Amino acid sequence: MAMPRQVAVCGPARCTTQDADHARRVGELLAARGATVICGGGTGVMAAVAEGARAAGGLVIGVLPGADAQDANPDLSAAIVTNLGQARNAVIVHSADAVIAVGGSWGTLSEVAHAMRRGGIPVVSLGGWQIVDRDGAAVPGIAVADSPEHAVELACG
Repeated sequence: MAMPRQVAVCGPARCTTQDADHARRVGELLAARGATVICGGGTGVMAAVAEGARAAGGLVIGVLPGADAQDANPDLSAAIVTNLGQARNAVIVHSADAVIAVGGSWGTLSEVAHAMRRGGIPVVSLGGWQIVDRDGAAVPGIAVADSPEHAVELACG
């Protein structure tokens, strides 16, 4: 697999301290690899990954759900205003060469689902969603990481 040029990092706007720390580190690691980070541009995991990537000299694109950029995170390099609400989740994952989900919320689950339906790209979960079938067996396709370093390695090779 070629090195992903654009990696989406998804996660809840209201996240745990651990998820924020993980997202910040993921942002740093992706920036160090020269990958552009795509996120939802808001608070929580999105703010943490943007902060980490920018601190490491990386490029961060926020795909905003609203009709203006007033709520955009200040660590974004650029903000894309969509006025699509949560439908912007599909734009985020379809713009990426890999997806890392940090933590979990219903919005994050929709991003994981869009990425899995898209197919052909790595989808990684760090401290978040792990999908099982009706018998409790893991549904194949989502790689489960145990650290930010592991998540970036699974996403980027």
